[in-house]
Amino acid sequence: MECDEVTAFSKTREKVEVDDVEFCPECSSSHLEENYERGELVCADCGLVISENIIDHGQEWRGFDTEQNEKRARTGAPITYTVHDKGLSTEISWKNVDIYGKSIPARNKPQLYRMRKWQKRLRAANAVERNLIVALASIERISSNMGLPKNAREEAAVIYRKAASRDLIRGRSIEGVVSASIYAASRQLGFPRAIEEVARASRVGRKEIGRNYRTLVRELRISLLPTTPHDYVSRFCSELNLGNDVETRAVEILKSMDEGSSNVGKGPTGIAAAAIYIAAILCGKKRTQEEIANISGVTEVTLRNRFKDITGALSLSADL
Repeated sequence: MECDEVTAFSKTREKVEVDDVEFCPECSSSHLEENYERGELVCADCGLVISENIIDHGQEWRGFDTEQNEKRARTGAPITYTVHDKGLSTEISWKNVDIYGKSIPARNKPQLYRMRKWQKRLRAANAVERNLIVALASIERISSNMGLPKNAREEAAVIYRKAASRDLIRGRSIEGVVSASIYAASRQLGFPRAIEEVARASRVGRKEIGRNYRTLVRELRISLLPTTPHDYVSRFCSELNLGNDVETRAVEILKSMDEGSSNVGKGPTGIAAAAIYIAAILCGKKRTQEEIANISGVTEVTLRNRFKDITGALSLSADL
């Protein structure tokens, strides 16, 4: 009897590592049952344990609204670089209730108040963390004004943290380094913003942003490709409420310009704005030079100059 038990046990152990089992190796039955409570794959006919420690990939509970999901969740918010402590610290609620929802006795409220005060102080225990609190709040504010997505804010926070760890903040304004980090992050992720746009959303000038940006690129060895007019067409058309036909026509104009290489040494935003201006006229959805200049962040003079360059290079009528 002991020999049979050992043989059965050895058979079970041999089949623990079998993957994608469709038939029982003992009786060739296809009637297999997964017992998630015991973590076993069992043959329903002969009772052989085919595999052990299987993983249940299904949801352990169901929530029918947001409140139920929050109550049953066993994990907190994900790690984020947009918070100085990466969101890993705890926070004492200002509601004077216990875990059961009952009101805290009056004699315990002063003690709870002191706990909140010291917990808030300890979240920023040194100058580096206090600097990060101010800087990351500025990143959120500027990014929100510019309409940047969450991944751009995360990338800008990572760049600023690297700059702080390399001591590149010393002697420079927090707002200037933050603006440069946002400018670098937007370019790195493939949806660049002009320095003028970052300057309008922040409290620093374009010269300071450019100076800090060059420092970050040099010291942090950030590899960035130069921006092209194609990178701006989609966003400019969207902000001008122009359709896909105008965007497609503008891209065609830019491709024709690329073949002639007549846009070398000129700002990509001005070329993109002029291409959109021409495409809008050709598609019967004309926008004024002032509207396009305000959206693209260039002057009307620059727009007219790029317009002349494109019409001359492509032999288009100047009376568009």
